[in-house]
Formats: sequence, C-alpha cells, structure tokens
Amino acid sequence: MDIQLLLLTIVVSFILAVIAAPLLIPLLRRMKFGQQVRDDGPQSHLKKIGTPTMGGIVILLAFTLTFLKFSAIKNTDFYVLLVATLGFGLIGFLDDYIKIVFKRSLGLTARQKLFGQLLFGAIMSWLLISNDHSTAIGIPGTSWSFDWGGWFYYPFIIIMMLAISNAVNFTDGLDGLLSGTSAIAFAAYAVVAIQATSLPAAVCAAAMIGAVLGFLVYNAHPAKVFMGDTGSLGIGGAIGAIAIVTKSEILFIIIGGVFVIEMLSVVLQVASFKTRGKRIFKMSPIHHHFELSGWSEWRVVITFWAVGLLLAGLGLYLNKGL
Repeated sequence: MDIQLLLLTIVVSFILAVIAAPLLIPLLRRMKFGQQVRDDGPQSHLKKIGTPTMGGIVILLAFTLTFLKFSAIKNTDFYVLLVATLGFGLIGFLDDYIKIVFKRSLGLTARQKLFGQLLFGAIMSWLLISNDHSTAIGIPGTSWSFDWGGWFYYPFIIIMMLAISNAVNFTDGLDGLLSGTSAIAFAAYAVVAIQATSLPAAVCAAAMIGAVLGFLVYNAHPAKVFMGDTGSLGIGGAIGAIAIVTKSEILFIIIGGVFVIEMLSVVLQVASFKTRGKRIFKMSPIHHHFELSGWSEWRVVITFWAVGLLLAGLGLYLNKGL
C-alpha cells in the first residue's frame, strides 16, 4: 500500500481544514450559531457560551474533498465509508441547526435521530450485502472467529453504528478532547486498514486524521470553535464504518476505549439514578466528573489523550499479532 499517498492525504486534509476554519468561524459568529452550555455543568464552561459551533462542517468538508481526490479505488468499501461519514454527519448537522435556529435545546427528537441512524445503517448494510461482505466476526488477539450468518451480523453492525456514533458524541464536551482522541483512533485504524489491505479505509482514516488535526488548531483550549454534533456524529460514523470494512468490529472496544468509557459512564449514571436514586459520578459523561473533582480542563484532555494513545497501542498489538 502506498504510504506516501496516505501521508499526502493527511497533509492536504490538514491544510484544507486549517484554511477553511478561519473562513467559517466569522460566518458562524455572524449567524449567531453559538454554543449552549448546561446549567448544571462546571461553572468554568459558562465563558464558552456564544462560541461558534457546527464547526464540524470544516471536518466533513476537508474529509470529503481529500477522500474523493485520493481514493483511487471506488469500490463498495469506498461508498460504505462515504455514506456512513456524511450520512451520520448530516444527522448531526440537522440536530445542530434545529437547536440553534429554532431555539430547541434538544434539537432532533430521539425518534428522529434514531430513524436517521437506522436509515444510514441500513443503507450501509445493503451495500455490504450486495458485495458479499464477510459476516464472520474475529476476536482480537486470537485466531478465533464466529459466524452466525447475515441474520445476526447485519442487525449487529447497525446497532454497532448507533453505539459508536453516540459514544463518540458523548466524548465531545471539552476543548480539543474529541479532536485529539479521534485523531489517535484514526491513526490506529489507518494501520489496521493497511494490514487489512483496504485502501479506501486507509485513505478514509488518513483524510480524517488531517481534518480533525486541522480543526484541533482552532478547537484546542481555549477553543475558538466547537464541532457540534455535525462533527462528532460524522467522526463516529467514519470510525464505525472503518471498523466494519476492515473486519475489526470488536477491536473498536479497545482502540475506541475512551469512547466506550464515556458512553458507559452515561449509561451507569442513568441506571444508578433511576434504580437507586443516587449518582455514581458528580456528572456524566465522565470527563465532567474529573472537572468537578478539581481537575483543570486541559489536564482532563491531556489525560484522556494519553489513555487513548495507550489503548490504541494495545489494540494494534492485539490486531494480528502486531
């Protein structure tokens, strides 16, 4: 596989994002597409009110242009990756737009968001079925796999896409947190894609690395722009699709361990409060718990990046014995 092509993809995507962000930020500010902050959150977040959001448009734009440009192979994997990233990104865009323009704090209803995620998950499944995609699921670090057929696999990957996109979405709560952790995850999946000899997945990962790092230039603390659900759901869609086309579905639990922890913290918090009337964490997702425990925002972000890097390394070690 052409490593120079992947490096060029990263560089071009990075440059596009760095150029596009300062053009979009003033436009978002003039349109009053500003961030809303939870009243029960850390008091330090109040100063974030009004910071332009929906910056995920920059990520999706840089990704799309470079992915289309440098993808020499336009096969089923290519279209699955494109549908997942832009489809889930579109759901996030509609959610952000409704929140801001129509002053609805929750954006799309839960049913509307679920319908959109199921729709694009179903389109992905249809594309994979038409190409006789393997329905076997491998166990990381072993030679074991199991294949319960399409009746199990395709509902499984649709649920997987729902879980991953929402887990990634939960992680987007601090300046640079998701940009950094997703860049690390995409870097790991670029290696996985190379091992799986899937050029479209490798180019997709490379395009996303450049896009999120370019966005991080403006999203690092103190953030000048937030990605919103436009970016976080698009990123989640891309990570989930790469895991599926490279046949590393279970490996996401390790490489995307930070996202899994974030989602579990929300699930456990809600379950504990509903069953016992008590909270496990001071606030969920768990990055807010550490903030309310006295950690600075930057310390939380750096720590989560470090954990993400360790988990990515572990995932690569387990993947095919690397």
